[in-house]
Amino acid sequence: MNVVSLLPSGTEIVYALGIEPVGVSHECDVPPEAAERPSINRSRIDAGASSEAINEQVVRAERDHGGVYEIDVEALDRADPDLIVTQGICDVCAVDSVLVAEAVDRIDADPEILTTDPHSVGDVLEDIERIGRATGREQRAAELIDDLEARIDAVRDATASVPDAERPSVAILDWMDPVMVAGHWVPELVEWAGGEYGLADPGARSRPREWGEIREYDPDVLIAAPCGFDLAQTRENLDDLTARPGWDDLRAVKTDRAYAMDGHEFVNRPGPRLVDTLEHLAALLHPDRISASGAAADGRPDPSADVVTPLSGLAGRVSAEEE
Repeated sequence: MNVVSLLPSGTEIVYALGIEPVGVSHECDVPPEAAERPSINRSRIDAGASSEAINEQVVRAERDHGGVYEIDVEALDRADPDLIVTQGICDVCAVDSVLVAEAVDRIDADPEILTTDPHSVGDVLEDIERIGRATGREQRAAELIDDLEARIDAVRDATASVPDAERPSVAILDWMDPVMVAGHWVPELVEWAGGEYGLADPGARSRPREWGEIREYDPDVLIAAPCGFDLAQTRENLDDLTARPGWDDLRAVKTDRAYAMDGHEFVNRPGPRLVDTLEHLAALLHPDRISASGAAADGRPDPSADVVTPLSGLAGRVSAEEE
């Protein structure tokens, strides 16, 4: 079966089911060999720009072109797909299903279009099942889901007895300028990890917030995980947060519990590694309870500097690099 996956999480699922896609999106990079597959789309955005500049580019692309992405119809035709995996959750994060349908009308093949639209961890597991069914890999999908559910249960069991007084209030920002509070699956991940998430309900979409709302919430733990940014790019854009009024007065900053987390490969990618995100969050919030389970179970490492690091450490590196 010829499978084209036009979003990174879908590509991870396809590979996890033992299938090498015949085409991927420009952002598909896990596993590493995915980046070597033919790219089917192009972005009108400079992903290396600042968060403010990227936001301006998105607005301009939607105004002038009707969207951020364009599909290489000739490349799609050459791929001769039987199945195209796409998404409907966000037309900025990845190619959306409407654009895919328009491109399919222009090629010889007549593929099935499987649209993912997850807003919870349960939705992600259902997407794995759906892709497994569409590709004839039901058994592999079931085994993958069983493994992910077992890891989720291990974390939830480890944090279930955490008293309310020891559950820190948490804010996770998936964009920094403008400030956006992470929604969708993030509230339940934080709750399962032993924290409280008072800025969004489970399943609610990420949306812009006034900085004053963050200051008023004054979380015990603040995590910057901009969508599409790894730690290096977050470091380059730290002023988007640290230069805001009242930053130094936030409880999380004063207690050195403000962190940056890889928002490119974790947090914002609704695939199997959302469970890795859960494990990293749990070990971050409750290292005393999760050291023998969750992130550390089965030889899995506790959160490392490659995934999550104190913002104070990143700021220190910025200062050193500027000298």
